[in-house]
Amino acid sequence: CDEQMAKTEFKKDELSDDIAKMTAKIDKAAAASAELKAEVQALQAELAALTKAQAEMDKLRMEEHEAFTEAKADLELGLTGVRKALGVLREYYGTGGAAAAAMLQEAEGQPAAPEKHEKASGAGTSIIGILEVVESDFAKNLATEETEEDDAQSQYDTMTQQNKVTKTLKEQDVKYKTQEFTGLDKTVADYSGERETTNAELSAVLEYYAKIKERCIAKPETYEERQRRREAEISGLKEALAVLKDET
Repeated sequence: CDEQMAKTEFKKDELSDDIAKMTAKIDKAAAASAELKAEVQALQAELAALTKAQAEMDKLRMEEHEAFTEAKADLELGLTGVRKALGVLREYYGTGGAAAAAMLQEAEGQPAAPEKHEKASGAGTSIIGILEVVESDFAKNLATEETEEDDAQSQYDTMTQQNKVTKTLKEQDVKYKTQEFTGLDKTVADYSGERETTNAELSAVLEYYAKIKERCIAKPETYEERQRRREAEISGLKEALAVLKDET
């Protein structure tokens, strides 16, 4: 009995220790898996926000570029028109102005212009001056539009590249963390199955241990049992005495 009980107690303690170790590993793996899943969820939310922000940037950049293209076309058209007008006026009021005027008047059948027309020259100079200011404004506005477009495109390209890098890094994090928590979940499942088997084995050992204890360890005798035993002993003695008397 003593040897059987000792072996059974050793096995019981060994199985209990194994179960405790497996439980600790399961708890640790489950906690790490839960933390990784929360991190993956946060990364996925950040990726969704990044995608939305990039889409808004794309739309805004397209709208800005369309507005620039339209404004540039208008400014170039206006600048071309002003420069043509300036060319004509400068030619008319410049060194070849008299000859050009004579040719124009002759072609139209008008009398020759008087030799002196200072007033007309003054008016022409004034118009040219106004158109030169308009030309300068158009040119400045066009340069400003082009500079702003270049800056906006440069900022967009920089942000888009940064977003691409950030997206790639976050997607890699999601991939690796997903692989990691998937592995941890498998570990939890494997240890849980092993613990279940060990628990079943421990239950069988405990059942066997209880039977050994019941068989090998004497229980304290109750008062009723002692009374019955004494009565049986007295009865036996009386029977023995009766037999002896009969023989004598």
